[in-house]
Amino acid sequence: MINSLRCGAKTRKGTPCRAPAVSGKVRCRMHGGAAGSGAPKGNKNALKNGLYTAEAIEMRQLVRNFSQKTKDIIEDM
Repeated sequence: MINSLRCGAKTRKGTPCRAPAVSGKVRCRMHGGAAGSGAPKGNKNALKNGLYTAEAIEMRQLVRNFSQKTKDIIEDM
């Protein structure tokens, strides 16, 4: 137990959690490492504005890449 990997979460105080991580995970049982923690796959209950849908993330990435390429072209002129 002493040599086990520690949880990667931060406490409210800002210090690292000192609890041992659940085997095969990086968090302890209190910070999301327990079986069944988190929302089920495909959960639509938490979806409010669509900001983090796959399509929205992909669109932001395309805009970011296009913007960077445009910036590079302008700087070369």
